[in-house]
Amino acid sequence: MTRTSGPLDRTDPFVHPALFYGDTAEYLAGTVPFVRAALAADEPVAVAVPGENLRLIQDELGADGAAVRFLDMREAGRNPGRIIPGVLRAFADSQPPGRRVRIIGEPIWAGRSPAEYPACAQHEALINAAFQGREVTILCPYDTSRLDERALADAHATHPVVIAAGSAAEHASAAYDPDGVVARYNEPLPAAPGAGPEVLDVAFDEDSLSAVRHLATDHGAGLGLAGLALENLALITAELTTNSVVHGGGTGALTVWSEGGYVLCEVRDKGRLSDPLAGRRPAARDQRGGRGLLLVNLLSDLVRTHTAPEGTTIRSYLRR
Repeated sequence: MTRTSGPLDRTDPFVHPALFYGDTAEYLAGTVPFVRAALAADEPVAVAVPGENLRLIQDELGADGAAVRFLDMREAGRNPGRIIPGVLRAFADSQPPGRRVRIIGEPIWAGRSPAEYPACAQHEALINAAFQGREVTILCPYDTSRLDERALADAHATHPVVIAAGSAAEHASAAYDPDGVVARYNEPLPAAPGAGPEVLDVAFDEDSLSAVRHLATDHGAGLGLAGLALENLALITAELTTNSVVHGGGTGALTVWSEGGYVLCEVRDKGRLSDPLAGRRPAARDQRGGRGLLLVNLLSDLVRTHTAPEGTTIRSYLRR
């Protein structure tokens, strides 16, 4: 790891280090002392990592783990767009004021799919804006033995602080550029399939919102969605199409199809999504409206977005 240099900037109370590790010993050496330091300081601490790593930390902590909030990131964070509002902010916001909050969050692991990875990288970049000015430390482990060079390089760009594998020393990242990562992965999505019996592709406007929602739900059922997943498709369709009518020029286009083990719902319109944290902020209790994209993130197994001056595409994935 040669991409680190310079003094650390501690003017922002938010701390966001990337912890690089190459084996189990390095993983535990970097994570368990972090948790124990929080417990010793009576600071709230949560661990949200993939299940196999969660068990390693739990076993090492033993009885001390009773005071820790544990979450399997494979489930809680399977949609990267859900992690800030549904995992990190959900824990941090529930704590009493006046104490630093510590979280271990591992959103990127070797099993992430090519469709998931760009959303993961953007998530890591957006954490910095989401927590700026808050007394929170979020430690993000990265497996140098299994992740590819792109993921490791992106970690230097999304984290202002890095900890090299086998070291406890923190260094400022010379490659830190979270806005650049958000922009780089704001890439056009692979084209949806063309017309056919397995593909629903319809235009909509304000007068057809209800009809389009029913069309999407019926088509999703035909593609294998049932129960809660089918209900989620109806809600996601309603939120995305309504958002297009209100904010995207009054009209849009909807496509629903299956791909692998997922049913995909894509909405395209002529609006531009100017706020990269849209859909990633928890809604205030007295907030009226503005929950559409947040609901889509909370209900979907993956959300991919591309926005440009000519329009925006939002694609939701639901497991069958």
